[in-house]
Order: sequence, then C-alpha cells, then structure tokens
Amino acid sequence: MNVTTFVSPGLGDSTYLFEHDGIGVLVDPQRDIDRFVEAAAGFDTRFVLETHLHNDYVSGGRFAAAATGAELVLPASSGAAFDHRAAFHMEDLDGGSFTVRPIHTPGHTPEHVSYLVIVDGEAVALFSGGSLLVGSAGRSDLLGIPRAESLAQLHYGSVSRLSQLPDHVKLYPTHGAGSFCTSSVAETASSTIGHEKQSNPVLAHATAASFVNEALTGLQPYPDYYAYMGPINLAGPEPMPAISPPTIGAEDIPDDAHVIDIRPQADYAAGHLPGSYGLELEDQMGVWAGWLVPFDEPIVLVANLNQDVAAAVIQLARIGYDRVVGVVTDLGLDVDLATYRLASIAELRHELREASPQVLDVRAPGDWEVSTIPGSFQRYVPDLRSHLPEGLDPDRPVWIICGGGYRSQMAVRYLEADGYEPIVVTGGGVADVLAGNQA
Repeated sequence: MNVTTFVSPGLGDSTYLFEHDGIGVLVDPQRDIDRFVEAAAGFDTRFVLETHLHNDYVSGGRFAAAATGAELVLPASSGAAFDHRAAFHMEDLDGGSFTVRPIHTPGHTPEHVSYLVIVDGEAVALFSGGSLLVGSAGRSDLLGIPRAESLAQLHYGSVSRLSQLPDHVKLYPTHGAGSFCTSSVAETASSTIGHEKQSNPVLAHATAASFVNEALTGLQPYPDYYAYMGPINLAGPEPMPAISPPTIGAEDIPDDAHVIDIRPQADYAAGHLPGSYGLELEDQMGVWAGWLVPFDEPIVLVANLNQDVAAAVIQLARIGYDRVVGVVTDLGLDVDLATYRLASIAELRHELREASPQVLDVRAPGDWEVSTIPGSFQRYVPDLRSHLPEGLDPDRPVWIICGGGYRSQMAVRYLEADGYEPIVVTGGGVADVLAGNQA
C-alpha cells in the first residue's frame, strides 16, 4: 500500500491518499481539492473518507468525491445533511483488494470514526483523524467545557482500543504539530501503534480518571473560527470561492471591510492603513485571521505586487473566510499611513539594563508559565481585542515581544487604536532576551 501525505503546515493537518492495486482512497481532504484530485488522477478512487466533522477547517470531502467519482463516507452518527455513505462501527467497506474497517472512536468529537485498512487479512494502516495522534491525542473540549469531561472519558476508551492493534500497524492521524486540536509537538506526521505504545504519554494512563484529568488540565485557547466549522461541515460546505480578487485602490475599500495586510513586517512597519491587521503571508496567516477577524464579513488584502495573493485567499477559504472582495497593491500618496519602530533583541536587552521599559508579552498563557521577562505585562494577542493590560502608561512606548515577532506585529493594531506607541521586537523572543541577560 502506498500512502501520499499532504501537509497543511498552518493548520497542522494532514490529508492522505492511499493506493493499493490501482484503487485509491482519500482521507480527510480540505476544501482546496485540486491538489488531491490531481494526485488521484491515475487511480480508481473508490472512497473519500471523513473521520469526523472537522472543527478546524472546511471539509472538501463532498467535492473531492464528486470530482473523482468516489463514494463519500462519513461517520454514521455525523448527521450530515447531504448525500453520503454512513460508516458504521466494524461494518467493512470493500475496496476490492483491501478492506476499510470503520472503528467508532468517540472522544475528540462524539461521532468520530477511525479507519483501519486490511490487506490480505492483515491490518496494515490506521487513519485515526483526531483520535490517537503522534505523541498525543486530540482535544476533547472543542464542543465546550460542559461536554469535555464525558468526551474525554469516551476518548480514553477509544485510544485504549486502538492501542490493542498490532504493533506494526502504521498510524496516520489528521491532526499534528501546529494544530490547535492537539497539544502534540511531534515533528513527524505518521508513526506506528508499537511506537506510540512505547512513547505516547496518553497511552500510559492506567485509569480513565487519570487520562481525563490530564486531558482537561492546562487547556490552551483555540481560534474563534472553530465555532463555525462544525455547523458548516454538518450542513454541507459551499465550493471554493474565486482565488483571484480584483485589484482596487485604497480609496475604494468598502467601509465595512476588514483590511488584512499580508506584506512583510518591515513594509507594514514603514506604513500601513490604520486599523488594518498585520498578518504577514506565512503558513499560519489564515489561522491567525481566524483568531482576530470577524467571521463572514468582507475582507480586503493589502499586498505587494510580487506576493502570492492566491495563497492568502486559499488559506482564508480553508477556514471559511470566503468574502475577500479586493486586493490593494498600491497604498497611494494621499492616504494617511501609520508607522511604528522595529527593534532588535539587543536593543531591548539594553533598555532593560539601562531603563525600565514597558514590555508587553503577547505569547499564549502556557508560555508565561515557563518563562517571563521580569516586570513585563502579559496579554495573549487575541485577548487584546477586549482590552489592554491594566497599568500600561499611554505616555510611554510599549515594547511588544513574543517568540519571534509574528504575534507582536498583530498587537500593533490594538495599541495604535488606543493611542499607544508600539515598538515591535524582532529577530527573536522572550527566550532570547532571557538567555542574553544570563550570559
């Protein structure tokens, strides 16, 4: 059996296409299906399998099935409102020279199913979705805290059941490092059941109570857009929107549009539209937009002429942001632009030695528990939407720091709106400042 893995680094997710004897099966495709359809062109694609109603992206399953002529398969208890085949627990799907066996594995979501592939009577691969992951397990709190404990209890039974599979079975989870659906930091997308039994801490729990306690301890926040993904995937997603928005002038930006500036940080610092979101076009641009930008409202991008605007639109569309109504590539000469200063780690170290600068740490709460700059203010970037930390002096500059500078740029919008002078620290983060202070 041959497996092709499509990793979407910004989401921390993988889509799989496996083939055996010319028969192909696609697992958990995202909305931008062209890459999967192209790869499957040489196969008789028999099934498109969905492991669960995804919380972190818009599914492309129904469109991939239509494009390849495959049968769309969803968990039996998904309740999806469009045509599909229901995957019932242990009710095998006939792939001809192989068998796909659905295993009900609730916990990450209630309807969750993992798919075991059997060739010549031998289990060879498990596509586990958001259940058992490499070095971790999927979160059980994405449907809300009131349901989290019962789902975590179910999840204990699910991952325990999967751990009883033969050691040689290859493990292919959908969620991986970088996904807010998991705490995994594993660098590899796949593993084996045997390796996970030896190394995965979630399989070391002797009781459900112990598993549940750890699963619900220290939970980190997840993006706001997650609230919309499940309902969209339940009702049936719309096709991908156009990925080439029209070019417009800065003066033509609709009054109700949210402006996302995807230019490099130095360009944004040198001059940007007041109130715009500074989200440089990197792998996680779309996900961070899903944290900060209101859902289902018009968006205008600001980009340089040489930037891949289509890549930005695709990232946004993967999470349901379909209303990109234009792109501005020339801010013009008649537009009042905001600016701010970029500073190095060395400059901040000097300030900390010689003065008492206002430092705002915009990393996630879990990061503050590990290390902080003494005397700094802490406020996670998404929480700046509601209010800034109490005690900040508006008459003094605010040095913004995170782990590398990306999140610090996002904070600029909120400080500028309240009249503060931001200074963004680049070229490193809190760890680098502390290491230098100890040297």
